[in-house]
Amino acid sequence: MTSISSDANLQPLQLGATDVVALPPIVEFSTLGLAPVLQKAVAESGYTQCTPIQAKAIPIVLAGRDVMGAAQTGTGKTAAFSLPLLHKMLKHENASMSPARHPVRALVLAPTRELADQVAKNIKTYSKHTKLRAAVVFGGIDMKPQTLELKAGVEVLIATPGRLLDHIEAKNAVLNHVEYVVLDEADRMLDIGFLPDLQRILSYLPKQRQTLLFSATFSTEIKKLAESYLQDPILVEVARPNATASTVEQRFYSVSSDDKRAAIRKILVERELKQAIVFVNSKLGCARLARSLEREGLKTNALHGDKSQDERLKALEAFKRGEVDVLVCTDVAARGLDIADLPAVFNFDVPFNAEDYVHRIGRTGRAGASGLAVTLVTRDDTRLVSDIEKLIKKKIEIEPIELDDARPRVAERAERPRRSWDDAPAESREPRDARPQRSHAPPRPSADPFFDKPYEPSATGEPAWESKAAAVPAAGGRLSPNIKPKKKVAALFGAKVAPPPQA
Repeated sequence: MTSISSDANLQPLQLGATDVVALPPIVEFSTLGLAPVLQKAVAESGYTQCTPIQAKAIPIVLAGRDVMGAAQTGTGKTAAFSLPLLHKMLKHENASMSPARHPVRALVLAPTRELADQVAKNIKTYSKHTKLRAAVVFGGIDMKPQTLELKAGVEVLIATPGRLLDHIEAKNAVLNHVEYVVLDEADRMLDIGFLPDLQRILSYLPKQRQTLLFSATFSTEIKKLAESYLQDPILVEVARPNATASTVEQRFYSVSSDDKRAAIRKILVERELKQAIVFVNSKLGCARLARSLEREGLKTNALHGDKSQDERLKALEAFKRGEVDVLVCTDVAARGLDIADLPAVFNFDVPFNAEDYVHRIGRTGRAGASGLAVTLVTRDDTRLVSDIEKLIKKKIEIEPIELDDARPRVAERAERPRRSWDDAPAESREPRDARPQRSHAPPRPSADPFFDKPYEPSATGEPAWESKAAAVPAAGGRLSPNIKPKKKVAALFGAKVAPPPQA
């Protein structure tokens, strides 16, 4: 496997620094040999210069080689694989209405619905001046509209593995004409258990194909996957593996669990942040935090796996339009969210997986912009922070934070003495003589003289219940009037029974 890297002169970064990593020479899109219709679409999107991953990967993909692309999230990996593939598929474009003339030629697999939707929007933007068709299929919504679109014919299919298998089994998607395969964020697909689905899908594809694998992080499992399904791939790295973007200011603050919300409010006010994404580790915690921040006056929405796909897309679009101040998310949104000029990301919970930290903070500081990543650390997060240090190869300094929340804390309330009558304001106090007095007189004696008599022991000194005189009387003696004699009952067997009356 050939390796191409542009990070030979990279220097270790200090947390909080805003120095920009040395980049390769600036490359214009016009110099890459892309078709004019694609260059026009890129220019209309506001881009003229390539990012490092685009400058390195596009010529290699155009040459027909398999590629493993490693770059920080937010550096333009989608354009790095979609533009050269669209260029190579232009030879197949046609205006025919026949579905047979529009078979699936490029397949892009993504781990999450949000990422698949984001990739599809970018590809449709780049191909808007061509006759190539693109479609996206993912779970959580009705299959019928997706089926109609697939039956009409598409050249580029973006999909999540689970929903794609549903369409394959329903004979809605035929993949025997696929020439190009892209595994986007493949490490995430392995993390959430998509390896068996990936293997099934790849078994439906022709063996002669070009395969591209792009991700922000590479693990040992990913390299094994590449060895199995990529042919002599070229490894393209534009930054250290698992490195975080240099334009993101990273801060770690030591707080207690009860003070996390106050810390978020303080930083939002001090930094004058208009919008922010807050990541939590659980769906239940996501919903609770969103409700708490909403009660405190912030326009908040939640994005997690228990919400329907329609709700998730609406929440994301409202945040992009600026109608929501804080978007509280689980790691379902750690990848695929491409929000322009997002100023800050908060880790309300330190992620369980250190690689998710890289992807979470990659939502800010995208495409060279600056951003802020704040992680709130409790005493129980020591091991998780240590895992992040090992992954990003940086020493993390955990700082204290002073909170000026006006509401008293639980500890303060516990230490506060109780107010007495003398501490109350004079105008609110009643005269002591006017307040009802409690009576402390001794209790009145009982009216029954028996209870007033002192204890007198019996003459025998033996309790009545232990007296032997209470034994059963001898034969011929008299029974106590309190004991009822047994009734005489006829014997069940041997008794004479009167014959029935004659008719």
